[in-house]
Amino acid sequence: MHAQIVLFDGFDPLDVIAPYEVLVAGSDYLGGELDVELVSAEGPRTVVSGSRGLALQATGGLDPAKPGYVVVPGAVGPLSGDPDEGVATIPVLLARFGETKAVPLIQQALDNPDATVATVCGGSLALAMAGLIDGRNANTHHLGVDVLEATGAIPVSARVVDDGDLITAGGVTSGLDLALYLLERSYGPRIALAVEAMFAYERRGTVWTNSGREPLAV
Repeated sequence: MHAQIVLFDGFDPLDVIAPYEVLVAGSDYLGGELDVELVSAEGPRTVVSGSRGLALQATGGLDPAKPGYVVVPGAVGPLSGDPDEGVATIPVLLARFGETKAVPLIQQALDNPDATVATVCGGSLALAMAGLIDGRNANTHHLGVDVLEATGAIPVSARVVDDGDLITAGGVTSGLDLALYLLERSYGPRIALAVEAMFAYERRGTVWTNSGREPLAV
């Protein structure tokens, strides 16, 4: 199984590194069974984040035919400013994602029955703004929930939202919870618990799935 974490210009480093480290640790406990790689839609390249020029290396190209997970981070940058004056705000960076080669590749991953697309923070906004998750249950950073709804997704206020082949998580640090849930979903709770113990971290919140009884109004 593969876990491809997608880098794009302006990405948020913690959205990438948190799930990367968790998934690599899980792979170690699995004897290397899970292949974890940083990729970009354009292939191997150095990708500059939105955090003061910090860059990471994509070692491969995004392949939507591979079984496993495609993880899409959010972006980091100014919250306000005039794009006409060259200010690359977070909404601008996420909108630019929709103009890249990543969008048709991620659509192919969503169409692949052996692949699941997962997002951290603004990653779900990037997909929603690109028209990829209309009508899907999802979450994002709390500052972007209104935009998520306006672009056609159905916001769910949970740390991690499992909508089948689309799994989304909330704010930046939720990348830890997302990756631990991916390990549990694919390999069981023992692997996830071993990684939690090693990182001295306990997952937060309930993973929402579209199942079970509806709560009564109280």
